[in-house]
Amino acid sequence: MTGSVQRPLLFLDVDGPLIPFGAVSQVYQTSATGAEPLGADANPLLTRINPAHGPRLTELSCEMVWATTWMADANECIAPRIGLPQLAVVVWPEPSDIDDQDERIGLHWKTRALVEWAAGRPFIWVDDEVTDIDRAWVAAHHQGQALLHRVDPRHGLTDSDYAALDLWLRQPV
Repeated sequence: MTGSVQRPLLFLDVDGPLIPFGAVSQVYQTSATGAEPLGADANPLLTRINPAHGPRLTELSCEMVWATTWMADANECIAPRIGLPQLAVVVWPEPSDIDDQDERIGLHWKTRALVEWAAGRPFIWVDDEVTDIDRAWVAAHHQGQALLHRVDPRHGLTDSDYAALDLWLRQPV
């Protein structure tokens, strides 16, 4: 999106988009980055993160924000592995503060918080749990443009995902 004073936001989830999971009988490619966590408590799923994601994400014309249950741990565990700087982190509402009606209608628990965080700015939400219900709700409640991009969690972010994100970001406001 060209012509905006502020770059669009890119809300980035970790589990699914960056850490693939859920494929039946699939051996996941692992990557050593030189930024391996130390100690026996290291999360073995971190080796599934492709370090090429960092440069590809950085090339996108947007402001990245962690939108993950990893919260601040994403800056400690994920960002160094893929060469990202420290990013802002969406702080999620407490489970008791989430509207029960949202769950009944199938609205993702992250959706309202992301629209509030965006505050009218254009945004992309990259997640493996985005649905048409979320898309419709955002279209009705967000003043800016938005792309809710679902990533197949079995594969994580792929070339076609990056192409879709880049295409959307290049469209005029």
